[in-house]
Amino acid sequence: MTPDELRRQSLKAALDDARLARVAFDDVAGWVAAVGPSPEGALGADVWAFDADLSRVLLVRHPWRGWVPPGGRVEPGETPRAAARRELREETGVDADLLDRPAAANVRSYHPDWPATLSVSYAAIVDGAATLTPEPGQPAAWVSLDHPWETCFPDDPLRIRRHARWLATSRDP
Repeated sequence: MTPDELRRQSLKAALDDARLARVAFDDVAGWVAAVGPSPEGALGADVWAFDADLSRVLLVRHPWRGWVPPGGRVEPGETPRAAARRELREETGVDADLLDRPAAANVRSYHPDWPATLSVSYAAIVDGAATLTPEPGQPAAWVSLDHPWETCFPDDPLRIRRHARWLATSRDP
């Protein structure tokens, strides 16, 4: 496959998951209409990893973004779901199954010099006692959902808290 075909394959998977996401923010539909089949930048994916009682979320301290969910670039030909799992493992050492339904889709820029892009957020329930093995220079930590955290994406803490509450009410007893 050519690089363009691989990028289109990743975009199709991202759009499919964005349609399945529980919520969409930042005018995802408008972004899709504007970029067409060839977005300028790489797609993004992250994981909202919660502990079993949904009181904490696993975050990494990014050098300029602050505390953010583990995540990153979707490589050409990779699905956002696979990228999210890979990034979670690379950034925290945690290997987890992602919940079936994507948590959210949004459009954002990950750096002031990069164009805004589609990003899909997935959720996972993981063992809060698991040993964390973060990447050098990028610590990982469990953060209480009741505690504010510094991030360059100011809407994320509220979105993540709302998703945890939704998960708590939608789980089977």
